[in-house]
Amino acid sequence: MLQEGKLYIGTSRKPDDSINKPEYLELKFGNRHGLVTGATGTGKTVTLQILAEGFSNAGVPVFCADVKGDLSGIGAIGEAKDFLVKRAEQIGLSPYDFQEFPVIFWDLYGEKGHRVRTTLSEMGPLLLSRLMNASDAQEGVLNIAFKIADEGGLPLLDLKDLQSLLNYMGENASELSNQFGFISKSSLGSIQRELLILEQQGAEHFFGEPALKITDIMRTTNDGRGAISVLAADKLMMNPRLYATFLLWLLSELFEELPEVGDPDKPKLVFFFDEAHLLFNDAPKVLVERVEQVVRLIRSKGVGVYFVTQNPLDVPETVLAQLGNRVQHALRAYSPREQKAVKTAADTFRPNPDFDCAEVITNLGTGEALVSTLEGKGSPSMVERTLIRPPASRLGPLTEAERQNVINVSPVRGLYDEDFDRESAYEILVKRAEKAAEAAQQAEAPAAEEQNGRSRWTLPGFGDDAEEAAPGRQARPRSSGYQRETIMEAAMKSVARTVATQVGRALVRGILGSLKR
Repeated sequence: MLQEGKLYIGTSRKPDDSINKPEYLELKFGNRHGLVTGATGTGKTVTLQILAEGFSNAGVPVFCADVKGDLSGIGAIGEAKDFLVKRAEQIGLSPYDFQEFPVIFWDLYGEKGHRVRTTLSEMGPLLLSRLMNASDAQEGVLNIAFKIADEGGLPLLDLKDLQSLLNYMGENASELSNQFGFISKSSLGSIQRELLILEQQGAEHFFGEPALKITDIMRTTNDGRGAISVLAADKLMMNPRLYATFLLWLLSELFEELPEVGDPDKPKLVFFFDEAHLLFNDAPKVLVERVEQVVRLIRSKGVGVYFVTQNPLDVPETVLAQLGNRVQHALRAYSPREQKAVKTAADTFRPNPDFDCAEVITNLGTGEALVSTLEGKGSPSMVERTLIRPPASRLGPLTEAERQNVINVSPVRGLYDEDFDRESAYEILVKRAEKAAEAAQQAEAPAAEEQNGRSRWTLPGFGDDAEEAAPGRQARPRSSGYQRETIMEAAMKSVARTVATQVGRALVRGILGSLKR
């Protein structure tokens, strides 16, 4: 049943329900990307699980998101449940062996796995604009902010760095507009409000250091198996835009950092993008073009991208055309959109004369799918109605104790679990403001001493006025009382206000929190 250089998916069945032949995904085409679709409850998660198992056993690292919380069972040995054993017998899988797989758990919030972070600089203005749902004008201001940070030696690592820089830009909008283009204070205000919303939604956990190293999701074990990185996404899904932006950032990082390898015998990494519709919902054209570019070119880096979603219409045609390996579970056809989805899915397969593809899609049972993979010189195989193999790992979630045991023996334990806040834009601007304040105080000191030596009387004929008015004496020049504020002084005041505001908010939250107890 198992063959060298191939990943066993399941066994196809003929129209008379007799067993036909095993269906494989050739590892040399594993980086040609794929699509797993189907309605809720039709078996997409199990298909993702058995594909991850197969790639891991072949020595290919895997990254996937655990959206519902039940994919964590891939880190535990499977159990001989009746329906699983029956499926194994039905497709001729003998022996049906159980095993556990090398898993690394990750979590943006650090609750169910190792912390995952990146810096604002690494994310860049395009993805940050997507995360904030920014308008074109706001995206332009963000581009200027990143430009100022680069030229001014101001590392943007976390949210407070960007907040401080935006305050500085607001205080000096006129001067900076002359150099970088118009900076609208209304756009700055909108961005700052969006940053506050992101902070309240937990995005501050994502931005900072130590940043994730790509090599840590591309590990293999001593026995040659690929590590399966599982991102806990059940809580993250409460903020779907953050979820989609994070996965797109990770995909972009792989594209930018990995070297060209051409067409290897097996992928260097397989990346499963679950709930893929969240990536493309209301996405601007420039973002869709970015995704299309990454998917098209990342193949030569040895990375296979597999989109998992309910409806094939969730994926733009330009991206859909690049997904060569396909597993289509059952679809419903009650509404016009669902009927269109069924037709679209059927039309993307190489036809099988033994059955009507569109009709079969609506009648597939749980754990059954239409399968077509690349074969020969890279052409798609004829679509087959296939019974998906049962998983070798546990079908269902780990307990909290079991998850913690996996985390305790993780190869990345201790690398990402503690925050590291090095000097960045916020701290640099604070220091510059302090120096500017000291310089201002020193400049004001002589004037203050001179004022202290003068009489407090101001009526004509008294004190200093009388001396200055005396015959033969030359009146001392007086300051007009107005001095133009320098950019550095403005920066000092801006940062001082930011610090004061943040301290004030912390005090208010502490007081209110104590009142609620």
